[in-house]
Amino acid sequence: MTALRSMGAILRLFFAERRLALLGGIALAALTLIAGTALLGLSGWFITATALAGLSAVGAVAFDVFAPSAGIRFFAITRTVARYGERLVTHDAALAVLAGLRERLFLGWAAPEAAGRLADRPARLLFRLTLDIDALDSLYLRVLVPVLAAIAVTLAAAVFIGFIDPGTAFAFAAVVLGCGFLIPLLGLRAARRPGRRRAHALEVLRARAIDLVAGQTELVMTGRLAAQREALVEADRRQGEADDALNRVEVFTGAALSAAGGLLLALALLVAAALKGEGVVDAPLAALLLLVALAAFDPFGMLKRGVVECERALIAARRVAPRLAAPVVASALPAPEPGVALRLDGVAVGHAGSTRPVLTGVDLVVRAGERLAIVGASGAGKSTLLAAIAGEIGIKAGRLAAVSSTLLTQRTELFRDTLRGNLLIADPDADDARLLAALEAAGLGAVVAALPEGLGTLLGEGGLGLSGGQARRLALARLFLRAAPLWLLDEPTEGLDGATARDVVARVAAVSHGNATVFATHLRREAEVADRIVLIADGRIQAIANKGEPAFDAALATLRPD
Repeated sequence: MTALRSMGAILRLFFAERRLALLGGIALAALTLIAGTALLGLSGWFITATALAGLSAVGAVAFDVFAPSAGIRFFAITRTVARYGERLVTHDAALAVLAGLRERLFLGWAAPEAAGRLADRPARLLFRLTLDIDALDSLYLRVLVPVLAAIAVTLAAAVFIGFIDPGTAFAFAAVVLGCGFLIPLLGLRAARRPGRRRAHALEVLRARAIDLVAGQTELVMTGRLAAQREALVEADRRQGEADDALNRVEVFTGAALSAAGGLLLALALLVAAALKGEGVVDAPLAALLLLVALAAFDPFGMLKRGVVECERALIAARRVAPRLAAPVVASALPAPEPGVALRLDGVAVGHAGSTRPVLTGVDLVVRAGERLAIVGASGAGKSTLLAAIAGEIGIKAGRLAAVSSTLLTQRTELFRDTLRGNLLIADPDADDARLLAALEAAGLGAVVAALPEGLGTLLGEGGLGLSGGQARRLALARLFLRAAPLWLLDEPTEGLDGATARDVVARVAAVSHGNATVFATHLRREAEVADRIVLIADGRIQAIANKGEPAFDAALATLRPD
């Protein structure tokens, strides 16, 4: 039931995005199959009627070949055009919906606290955005469209047969719908276990491949490269076994549908002979009935692939439906009074799932344009406090009010893109002049000017092609591009050499005039530019020292030098 509810939630989102296009695709699929069945039946009737008419000169002269020929051409053209339109509409609509769902899912994971849970397993987000979202198209293209189209074709054929003989029409609909859905349901049941194994194996295979490629250096240094390759081969073997099992289910499902079609054709032959003997139908109409019966199970053949992919789609639906169904709400902290960038009153901060807060009773006011350094031992809660101010985690008690902020974490997140593309993340509307000005302010102006491609220079994964200091400066340029009155910097120069680090700190101080800046640091060079130092220990603020006071210098003396 959980799977069905998740599938229903996903389909509701599908139709909320592109309702008319998706319904139009289903209608075109049904029209394609109806036209194909009509074409086959009419062709059989025409061939048989023509043969019988040719047995006598009078019949040959009186027989009208033009109307049936026009009907055959009409159904042939209709089937061709409808098939083209169905492929165009269904795939375009499905891809557009998947793009919308992928964006919605990404925004859902970008919500407060959600992204933090993925920090240790970033591949999970990648798999949700790619594997799971891609699997959802099967619910529409390979399940919903074939099911509704098959029902429409069967009912249309039954209505036509009903004009000839109602009893035959009822039996036809009962046999076709009964076997047409029973066989795929049995196949779906048989495909559940290998479907789950394939979904798991596919994710494991990709994860191990990513680990092998991204962690080659560490694997070689620890002597684990061969073991990782063997693990990758094992995951590939498991996926292959699951694929083989699913392929067998698909073949058996197709064979069962073909057998059901043969049985229906035999029954139709008996019924047609009986109706012919009773004078209800003539030979051409009997041929038409036989050919309609022959094509009856063709629409259900489209479900063969859906049977083997449905379990994976249901797994994906269960994973992403709750996040997709939840409304995307932007995190917005209340604004403080004028002249204040940040106010915390009795704030308690803790991580999700933790019963004990990291910080309690935090009272702090940061004025507009002020520079503040938060210091303390590792694990004291400096980064946690910055994450709460940035809205990445919620507070457990108290009141937190802040102006719009930008958080620069310890990690430099750069992407396989151009320098321009990496900068435009901060301000998509910035022109090249503004990008170059930000790079100049960060100390990368001369470096970029010397590159042949300039802003168009392509970086590798993680900023490959830049040194550690240059990557940090590029992240700093992104910070400068953000029009946020509050900057939050979590140990921004950690890992840099002394000269580079001091230059980075000086540039932040030079550019941050008018912006409130909060450093979380244990380095003396970063705290020296602050107007105040806040000491955190034992989950609370223990002291606040103003620049020029002895306590300020004493606090600096406890911090790590270059």
